[in-house]
Amino acid sequence: MSTPKFRIAICGGGVGGLTLAVALSRYPDIVVDVYEAAQSFYEIGAGFGIWPRTFKVLRKLGPDFEQQLLQRCGYEYTEGYVPAFTLRKSDQAAGIELFDLMTKGSQMRFHRADFHGVLLSHLPPSCTTHNAKRLKSYTQSFNGHSINSPITLTFQDGSTATCDVLIGADGIKSAVRSYMIRELAEVMDPDEKQSVLSCINPVWSGATAYRTLIPKEKLRARCPDHRVFRGGATQYLGKDAFFLVYPISLGQNINFVGFTLQPDLVDTAYEADVRIPRQSFPGKANNEWIGELTAEQLVEPFKDFEEDAKLLLECVEGGTLWAVHTVKTLPSINFGRVALLGDAAHAMLPFQGAGAGQSIEDAYLLATVLGHKATTLDTVPRALAIYDKLRRPFSSDVALRSRLNGQLCTLQKDVPLHELGNIITKNWEWAWLTELDDALEEAIMLVEDSSINIS
Repeated sequence: MSTPKFRIAICGGGVGGLTLAVALSRYPDIVVDVYEAAQSFYEIGAGFGIWPRTFKVLRKLGPDFEQQLLQRCGYEYTEGYVPAFTLRKSDQAAGIELFDLMTKGSQMRFHRADFHGVLLSHLPPSCTTHNAKRLKSYTQSFNGHSINSPITLTFQDGSTATCDVLIGADGIKSAVRSYMIRELAEVMDPDEKQSVLSCINPVWSGATAYRTLIPKEKLRARCPDHRVFRGGATQYLGKDAFFLVYPISLGQNINFVGFTLQPDLVDTAYEADVRIPRQSFPGKANNEWIGELTAEQLVEPFKDFEEDAKLLLECVEGGTLWAVHTVKTLPSINFGRVALLGDAAHAMLPFQGAGAGQSIEDAYLLATVLGHKATTLDTVPRALAIYDKLRRPFSSDVALRSRLNGQLCTLQKDVPLHELGNIITKNWEWAWLTELDDALEEAIMLVEDSSINIS
């Protein structure tokens, strides 16, 4: 193998970090190290969905990758219009079917562990994985002749490593974001410094999630012809609370996720105004975002829902509570030869099922600009600035759309029920009517023509 043009360290072995590693496998002159804080690679959580826009990106990783995903999904991807969700008004004795959300192309639904397994199986030989490596800090130099000197990583176990490019895919509590934002704040206007620094820590969004898996056979024994067995997804809407269900793992389980929203906090979930005091999640301690729930605790917010919903709730055996945190809108997701990806960059409210998809899109575009033959160690900062220019505005817009979707689904907006379907559809259709390809083309153009100003 020829001398690599640079070494990339990816902190975080979740969906975004591993997608980046797989996407970089197209470029054999780049060496990749993935540092995962956990003792082994695994994904927390149950089911999640990939919308057509993002599934088209995953297809670019090769036919074998796509085929393995389809095998774990259990159904084929289609390009035509299909029903994605049935939405019902359910906070009453007799529920009302409001509308079917139709999407151009099917949403592909996976168990996180299945999806993660496909990514791990496609890591290239040029990628080395390291477990039990939680980043503590990093240092990059900007002085004189040492401008391209290696970035030094220090881990919590006391060990160190070096790289030429550092990508923080280390989630909402990102250590990379913490240090990168501090670096960024040092070159900002003094009047903006405190606002920038306030973006380091995630904030409770005002939303709380209730997650569990319902065994298929338990529901079938209670209600053999329940609508969930028709293969689609259903959202049961109510004032300030809703939940959705859909089959995963080849139909063996029903994924259940419910939400409650505190309106005043959700309204300000992405604001960086340090003058606004922010309520923390009222758990046992502010850092306890996840907790175990009994069946009774999990179903409590939805106990007055319609009979169709209660049939599902009666099958719940317990689950987990998640305090949904977000990252405030960042002024930049890159600085020097460091960049952020996925939740580290833009942890958002989950009401369009877009978080994992946005991390995948981040990863693919980032691999495209870093892997391009015109990108050298000297031009890495420009490549990362191109990534920021094209991805940050888009993901920020998705975050706002996702918040609106949650407010609509909890009936917190003054919208007539007969108009709800059209408003939700228009707000969501970016996920199946747009593609990443335009941004990829622009990214390549900006990499190849260094005379274009990207500021």
